[in-house]
Amino acid sequence: MIKDIEVYIILFMVYSVIGWVMEVVLGLLERHKFVNRGFLIGPYCPIYGFGTVAITLLLGNFMKTINDVSLVDSIWISSIVIICICGALEYFTSYIMEKLFHARWWDYKNFKFNINGRICLETLIPFTVIGQFILRVTSPMLINALINIPTFLLHIISGTIVIVLIVDVSISYNIIHSFKKISSETKDSTEEITKKVKEIISKSWRGRRLVSAFPNVDIIKNRIRQTVEEGKEKIEKKKKEIEDIIEKKQRNKK
Repeated sequence: MIKDIEVYIILFMVYSVIGWVMEVVLGLLERHKFVNRGFLIGPYCPIYGFGTVAITLLLGNFMKTINDVSLVDSIWISSIVIICICGALEYFTSYIMEKLFHARWWDYKNFKFNINGRICLETLIPFTVIGQFILRVTSPMLINALINIPTFLLHIISGTIVIVLIVDVSISYNIIHSFKKISSETKDSTEEITKKVKEIISKSWRGRRLVSAFPNVDIIKNRIRQTVEEGKEKIEKKKKEIEDIIEKKQRNKK
């Protein structure tokens, strides 16, 4: 049981690194420069690891009974499951990230057949094709190779991966969460907020890397500014209401 968990931890990291490489290559093709993609500091994108491990776990038993199903039917059935897994994972990751950090990290609103801008058919189809290759070729090969690794070595590799991820997630979360804290720490000056955001970005390598990887992170600054402006408007409105009440009472006394 423990060995199986360790195998899937390593499998998760392998696919996370492959996903990061794919993102970097796409970035080179689209923006003609190297962009260290991903939410975390290290060269890995966990969403790819979670997706491929989920596909492998959920469809692994199905592939073992593939002899009872025609190839066409097996492809159709597994494709439907894969597209559901990828779609659900990407949608809820986008949703959770937005709720945590008040920013949309990717947006497909300009793509056809999208759902709330979080997922779209144009990206799900390639993921489904890749998922089929992973399910039928790479995952079985990798699992067979990992199973043959000595147990003590599996302990070391999987344990190291878990520690690295915990440290990375903690540091990355704190850096990004600092954007969110600005709105509560600074309430009087929009210029001061902008200044603090720039300080975070300029002083922190992680901040610069984040902005490079996710250009939409600027939305955080804009939303903070919007929140402050709305807060100031509410305060001014309340102030005016209180002044009106006081003025009215003074008139009544006279």
